[in-house]
Amino acid sequence: MERMRNYLIGVDQGQSVLFSDFQDGGPMWAGTGPRQVREAVRFSEPFRQPPVVHAGLAMWDIDRDSNQRADISAENVTETGFDLVFRTWGDTQVARVRATWLAIGELPHEDDWKL
Repeated sequence: MERMRNYLIGVDQGQSVLFSDFQDGGPMWAGTGPRQVREAVRFSEPFRQPPVVHAGLAMWDIDRDSNQRADISAENVTETGFDLVFRTWGDTQVARVRATWLAIGELPHEDDWKL
C-alpha cells in the first residue's frame, strides 16, 4: 500500500468512447483474432510520481452471438498520463466501448526540491 500525505493527494478522472466500429465495419466489429484499441490520456495536471490508475467499462455494445471477451487496462503510466487499452480476441464482435478511468496519486508541492 502506498501512503500519501493527505494535503497532496490528487484525483483526476475521465471517460472516452474508444471506438464505434459497427458504423463502418471496423476491426472490433468485423475482425477476428487479437485486436486492440489504444488511446493516450493526459492528466489535467502532472502528479509528483506515477499515480495509481483504475480503468473500467462504462458502456459496451457487444454481439450476443459470439463469446464476450474483453480486457481493459491502463498501461505506460507516467506523471503526465497513460495509455488506455481495450483488447478482445477470437470471434468476439464489439460494436462500441466507452471507458472510464480514475487516477489517484501525490501532487507536487512548491517545497519539493529539484536537483
